[in-house]
Amino acid sequence: MRGLNEKRVLVTGGASGIGAATAMRFLEEGAAVCVLDCDPDGLERISAELPGLVGTVRADVTDLDEVKAGVAEAVLLMGWIDVLINNAGISIRHDFLDITPEEWDQVIAVNLTGNFYVGQTVARHMMEMQGGVILNMASTNGTLGYPRYADYNASKAGVIAVTRAMALELAPKVRVNAVAPGYVLTPMQRAEYTDEMLEAACGKVPLGRLASPEEVAGLFAFLSSDDASYMTGHIYLIDGGETTGGLASQ
Repeated sequence: MRGLNEKRVLVTGGASGIGAATAMRFLEEGAAVCVLDCDPDGLERISAELPGLVGTVRADVTDLDEVKAGVAEAVLLMGWIDVLINNAGISIRHDFLDITPEEWDQVIAVNLTGNFYVGQTVARHMMEMQGGVILNMASTNGTLGYPRYADYNASKAGVIAVTRAMALELAPKVRVNAVAPGYVLTPMQRAEYTDEMLEAACGKVPLGRLASPEEVAGLFAFLSSDDASYMTGHIYLIDGGETTGGLASQ
């Protein structure tokens, strides 16, 4: 991709899954990469797997003080931040009637409030630095109704709405988009779905399979690059055609 070499990139939730694949992709593009995550064991693993990282930062995205300190540490490590991959998120699969208030609060706190905390903190830095790119992690769950994911659906719909507002307010200095994957074979997806459930999910996808984390990472790389310099304020689905005919709702 054009323009990614030597860019300073912060990836939240970067210790595993899509975040880890994204950190690896940006390293391959010649970028300087820092990973932020709340899991100390995960940070230790990703440091060993990706020795080219500038560094790692431990922070809980639901705690604003930790976010501010974590972003400041990332800036100290890299000098500044050109690209934010605002990826940290969780999912709890429950029937609507069984979601507890604590589970609701946790999913909203990580996926929406945490996304806002990190996005706002980094955006202030980027506005001072006269530019940057912010990419928020949304989901097809934010665009359609998926059963047993009411809290997750709500959080991702919120990310989509915030993304559009950010893009309008931060332009022309900062470009803001969201990436909305469908089914991706990540540890989080694996933990929630049996083999039979994954097979059924593949049956809803015209391409007949789940995405790999590396494919989502490739979209993040493109949207961060100079090749996407006129792209802001939009939600980019990567779902193998799943939502094209409304199949996800069947």
